[in-house]
Amino acid sequence: MTAPADRPAGPGPTTLLVIAKEPVPGRVKTRLTPPFTPDEAAELAEAALYDTLRAVRAMPARRRVVVLDGRPGGWLPDGFEVRPQCAGGLDERLAAAFAASTGPTLLLGMDTPQITPHLLAPALDTGAWDDCDAWFGAAEDGGFWALGLASPDPRLLRGVPMSTARTGAAQRARLTAAGLRVRDLPPLRDVDTTDDAERVAAAAPAGTFAATLARLTPVTGR
Repeated sequence: MTAPADRPAGPGPTTLLVIAKEPVPGRVKTRLTPPFTPDEAAELAEAALYDTLRAVRAMPARRRVVVLDGRPGGWLPDGFEVRPQCAGGLDERLAAAFAASTGPTLLLGMDTPQITPHLLAPALDTGAWDDCDAWFGAAEDGGFWALGLASPDPRLLRGVPMSTARTGAAQRARLTAAGLRVRDLPPLRDVDTTDDAERVAAAAPAGTFAATLARLTPVTGR
């Protein structure tokens, strides 16, 4: 895959972080195998990451950072910094990503390739942080796909149970318990299973993820 030829959108008040894993076969999208092979699952992960970064690149941002487990590859467009993930559980890695940021920061995952600049715009517009301390995007599986903090504080994430059906509710409750004024982004479906992949591709049929899924799926089905 090659990066888009257009330049990144101009500066904005918010830093955008994408928490990501290098799309290496056997290390990503393991719940897609079977029916897909590890190599095919890695192709789908790369496509999801590519679409995510393309949407982020089109939005105004103070900085664009990929917080990466692994090494960057050809899927990484121009206009992004790369920062390694720390060790530890997901709550610690997310907390560290925010700890290394200053000022308003919005963190996204790599499992929602259906995101668009239009969908992200409310959290990145000029008045996004007026009377708002946090932005939250719930995932349909019970997690969350986006978290924005006007003043990044890693304590808001440490200890939140991750990868459960209650993760999103627990994280949002942590924000409100701290007295933060929270605004919500639309709930989205993460790509974890084959059914998820098909539904996400249908929601964003023009994306690289949808094209990759169509190429890898025989007409007769699996």
